[in-house]
Amino acid sequence: MSTLFFILALIGVACGIATSIMIASFLSRRGIKINYLLFRVLIFKYIRQYRQITMEETGKPGPLFYSFITTWNLALIFAIVGIILKITTL
Repeated sequence: MSTLFFILALIGVACGIATSIMIASFLSRRGIKINYLLFRVLIFKYIRQYRQITMEETGKPGPLFYSFITTWNLALIFAIVGIILKITTL
């Protein structure tokens, strides 16, 4: 059973990475330089910029903002549940 939650966590991570790349592409099209060497460190800065730009354009955060938050939180929850199930079945 814990394996299922680990697989779900990996799917969440993959979706989170894809969302991060889409956000970087969005910002790049808007003329913001993306530092790919430090991308993992600067992702929260890019998320903030994406949210700010979409708030200015539409009045609310863009869909990629919510997708990023949701996928990473689900990945974390699934991983924690998988670890708890793994420990309790030992």
